[in-house]
Amino acid sequence: MNKLFLSASLSLIGLIILNLLWEIYYNPLHSEGSLMVIKSAILLIPLSGILKKNRYTYQWSSMFILLFFIEGIVRFYSETGVSQSMALYQIILSGIFFLSTMFFCKVTSKL
Repeated sequence: MNKLFLSASLSLIGLIILNLLWEIYYNPLHSEGSLMVIKSAILLIPLSGILKKNRYTYQWSSMFILLFFIEGIVRFYSETGVSQSMALYQIILSGIFFLSTMFFCKVTSKL
């Protein structure tokens, strides 16, 4: 259970950092900045519950993260260069988070 907690926590934190770097430095919509950074702030909503091992947060965030998985797939096929690589990292991190939360919920359902 601790490995699942650790992988879910680290993948979520990694996804927050990845999205911040991606939208601020590598692919901003405008040179002055963009509101796309808000999607990183949205990922902060489940972070507290994930770090507290709140099973309910693990349940709803496992579905919530699929939006970032889908965005990663779309941007992987539509972007080039560094942005395409970052989209691949987003796919991997959101996949790890999804699997970790699903298995965490399965393991803790018997407790």
